[in-house]
Amino acid sequence: MFKLIATVLGIGYVKGGGTVAAVACCLLLYLVRPGGVLLHLGPAALLTGGLLALGTLAAQRVEGAWGKDSYRVVIDEVAGMWVGMLLVPLTGPRLLVGLVLFRFFDIVKPLFIRKMEQLPGGVGVMMDDVLAGVYTNLLLHAGMYLGYL
Repeated sequence: MFKLIATVLGIGYVKGGGTVAAVACCLLLYLVRPGGVLLHLGPAALLTGGLLALGTLAAQRVEGAWGKDSYRVVIDEVAGMWVGMLLVPLTGPRLLVGLVLFRFFDIVKPLFIRKMEQLPGGVGVMMDDVLAGVYTNLLLHAGMYLGYL
């Protein structure tokens, strides 16, 4: 069961699984909340906390078999992309910019993101992507505030 969660229903076995998982998350978000914010702060915080807890547990459980932060574990990309789009009124351009920003931060790992990977176990697996999502979210909100998005 934990392998299924960690790989997000098998996406982690696909070449480029991290990007595929982030794109799948974007498509799902777009389908369930076209043109608006799906959840307000309270429910969004509960769902985010649940996703982070489940992802951390799954990443921790598969670490013994697959090693630290295996490429197969993509629940962290889904969680990071979710954080990146949290409370962002969704449009096609915002979703695309969010995806590009998130993948940039996730791959390049600037601004303490790489440091998060050093945290132990499943926490380290999840937190670098969560921080990439936080930076994505902040830039998306800044772009909306300034009228660019």
